[in-house]
Amino acid sequence: MHQLTYEDIRAAADRIAGRTRPVAVAQLDPGALRTASRGPLDDRSEQPGEVWLALEFMQHTGSFKARGAQNFIQAHRDAGSLPEAGVTIASGGNAGLACAWAAQQQGVRATVFLPETAPAVKVAWLRGYGADVRLVGAEYAEALAACEEFVAATGALASHAYDHPLIAAGAGTLLEEIHQRIPGLDTVVVAVGGGGLFAGVATAAQHHGIRTVAVEPENCRALNAAIEAGRPVDVPVESVAADSLGARRVTAMAVAAAQKGGVHSVLVPDSDILRARQELWDRRRIVVEHGAATAWAALTGPDQQVPDREPPAGPATGSGGYRPGGGEKVCVVLCGANTDVTTLVRLES
Repeated sequence: MHQLTYEDIRAAADRIAGRTRPVAVAQLDPGALRTASRGPLDDRSEQPGEVWLALEFMQHTGSFKARGAQNFIQAHRDAGSLPEAGVTIASGGNAGLACAWAAQQQGVRATVFLPETAPAVKVAWLRGYGADVRLVGAEYAEALAACEEFVAATGALASHAYDHPLIAAGAGTLLEEIHQRIPGLDTVVVAVGGGGLFAGVATAAQHHGIRTVAVEPENCRALNAAIEAGRPVDVPVESVAADSLGARRVTAMAVAAAQKGGVHSVLVPDSDILRARQELWDRRRIVVEHGAATAWAALTGPDQQVPDREPPAGPATGSGGYRPGGGEKVCVVLCGANTDVTTLVRLES
């Protein structure tokens, strides 16, 4: 297993400079958490010193995945290891879109495998980025198997949604930019799926002495379960955010990053995710996918925990979200916005 390092992230930042959009950050008004919350938070006397949102959903293709995809292709180009057959991936989600976009930007062929049941809009998006879309089978596993056969037959370079050091290092460049834009940041809050974004963000955060709050749905707890077990383990997947956070097993890189310390793992129920996503639209006109709303839900649900103020030597776990301390400067990563906006708009009477 490659042990992700801060040097990997710095190299990725240099590699993708000018190829991705710098993250925009927005500071919320004082008392924003009290306004957004329901329940005990309404009576809370202590408030964080500052609450910021990292608007990474404004990234190319609508998610942070563009960073890792760009880093992956550029690194192989620099190393002279990009094959004639180009790059390939089995993914109809954010990773597939990012891979197709990055390949188009670099003038590289991209072949994306999807099950035949994939929504037509995703197929159209991928073809819009110039990808050769192959529809195979009724399930993702069949598309993945076809992708692997394609690699064996053509020598195409296989990419991955999250389990690759170049992908994780690219994702970690997000924290580097947040650190530059928010001096004195104490805590970054980020949603976790397969662990690529978490591994990159946590590795960079540890270098800068920043706590990482890793947030997962209660029934998609791959990192939380791995921390408890001390190794990656399979978990059941059932959540409104499963389309982007529904990995059955987190990467070994993510577990290693968690074990270095300065990490607080928390779980939130789907009801809080739905409420947080709706609140971002109702109060701020921000549209995000459920995975991104999961991070915001950690701060705005009714049952936040108060963690130790000093980062633990090893990872800490809990449920019920995260309650910042008085004066704590917090940034919540809103990592993606590829969602159906019609599920957010409420008709006003």
